[in-house]
Amino acid sequence: MTTLATCLIDRVAISAFEVPTDLPEQDGTLSWQKTTLVVVQASAGGVTSLAYTYADGATAKLIQDTLAPLVLGSDAFATQAAHGQMRIATRNLGGDGITAMAISGVDLALWDLKARLLGVPLSVLLGAARSGVPVYGSGGFTSYDRETLQRQLANWVEQGIRSVKIKVGAHPGQDVARVREAREAIGERAELFVDANGAHSAKQALRQAEQFARFGVTWFEEPVASDNLDGLRFVKGHAPVGMDITAGEYGYRLGYFSNMLRARAVDVLQLDATRCGGVTGFLRAAHVAEAFEIPLSTHCAPALHVHLGCAFDTVRHLEYFHDHVRIEAMLLGGRAPNGDGNLEVASGRAGFGLDLDVARAARYQVSHVEVRAH
Repeated sequence: MTTLATCLIDRVAISAFEVPTDLPEQDGTLSWQKTTLVVVQASAGGVTSLAYTYADGATAKLIQDTLAPLVLGSDAFATQAAHGQMRIATRNLGGDGITAMAISGVDLALWDLKARLLGVPLSVLLGAARSGVPVYGSGGFTSYDRETLQRQLANWVEQGIRSVKIKVGAHPGQDVARVREAREAIGERAELFVDANGAHSAKQALRQAEQFARFGVTWFEEPVASDNLDGLRFVKGHAPVGMDITAGEYGYRLGYFSNMLRARAVDVLQLDATRCGGVTGFLRAAHVAEAFEIPLSTHCAPALHVHLGCAFDTVRHLEYFHDHVRIEAMLLGGRAPNGDGNLEVASGRAGFGLDLDVARAARYQVSHVEVRAH
């Protein structure tokens, strides 16, 4: 067994990959045609970890220049100490956005390394509450035509996924028709969610919510901008019975989540470990939400979040986001398959249990740097 004396971090590798979408994608406020994956690997005691964040290429540069040199030579088991040091070192850069995503990527890699050194899945290291978590299919982009929308949603339901989500807000006048088309595709038994990505004013969102309720919509994500806590609280307080109002995916620091929870602005809090400070940040936010008796849902990156979802029985479900599911299937080995609407932790694999398919990933790689201890 590896001893603490041999577990000093001696290498950090940072790679960035740009993967085109299979079709143009658009939500209520943004459109895109590629996704950038920043992969972080840390080594100690002859073991190498693998984790990632969905971010910008500048995130890789920040890790290379500032965070990797900071964690080199540190104790691979002292994840809390490393997290605190990274926060201090980036103080003057601002704690949100790229800074938070860079910290998240490194923190995730360090927790993965610790679990691999101990030879256990990360969910077990965190005190597993279960072995799998329900997922909801997420996509239904506003750039999709009716045929593409309905085919995607119906395919998820055929896989046993019991809830699906579509994007709304880019063309509000068309959204009721799109929700109707979505319901036609999935039948009456599956749950239907919508996500406006902050496209509406509070009263506009409420008007849409009332119409969406006719088609059994039970989840309205970011009906207004997530920083508009008064607007979120207004919509939450007046939304149709049975429709949850949710937000939180753009939270980078604990104070953001604390403010949202104190404002009683959401029915369900979304957390994204690739943005909110990795495993360390996720754990802190999850415990705050538990104190407010607010359930959780994870945002994107399902291959990572399955372990965190299994560690907390307050996590209602994981977002099975089309673009990320596709990328993870293309580039990563060791993922457990989706089975009957639940994502399971892969058996017999330590940490997140993932490995990079180097040959397949090579065509998408835009940068790679290794930083080693002297």
